[in-house]
Amino acid sequence: MLVNRYQTVYLSFISTDLPVWDVIKAKASLYQRDRDRFHLLLNQQDLPHSFDPHNEESSRQGLFWLEITPYRVMMTMQSNHKLSYRHYWERGIYGVSRYCLNTKPDSPSKSLRFSNFTRYLKVEQDTFPKNVRIEYEMWSQQVQLGSYILHLDIEN
Repeated sequence: MLVNRYQTVYLSFISTDLPVWDVIKAKASLYQRDRDRFHLLLNQQDLPHSFDPHNEESSRQGLFWLEITPYRVMMTMQSNHKLSYRHYWERGIYGVSRYCLNTKPDSPSKSLRFSNFTRYLKVEQDTFPKNVRIEYEMWSQQVQLGSYILHLDIEN
C-alpha cells in the first residue's frame, strides 16, 4: 500500500437550494489501495471546529475518510460519540446515505437511512486523485431533501 502522507485538502459542501455552504482546509493521508482505488483519511480532531456540529474537544475523536475510485465514492465518518455516517455515490444510481445516532453511550444506536441520486461524479487524477466533484440529490422515500455538491481538491 502506497502512502502519500500529509496532503493538504480543501473540501467544499454546498447546497444548491438551501443556505448551506462550508469549505474546510485540512491535512490528510492519501493511501493507494490498488491501481484506481484510493483512501483519503483525516482524523476528526484535525478538522476545523466549524466542521464539528458539537464543537466540543471531547467529541472530536474519530475517523473521516473517503474511498475514491473513478466510478464511485464512499464517505464515512466513524466516531465513538453521537454521530456516524456513510454515504455511497455512483453516477446515475440511487445510493445510500446512512446516519447512526447515539444519544447515550450505553444504549443502542438509532439509524436513519436516506437515498441519494448521483447526477454527476467526476474524479480527476494523474497518478493520484487531484479533485473529486459529486452532484447529488438526497431523498427520504418520495420527498426530496435538497440538492448538494461535494467538491474535494487535493494538493500535490
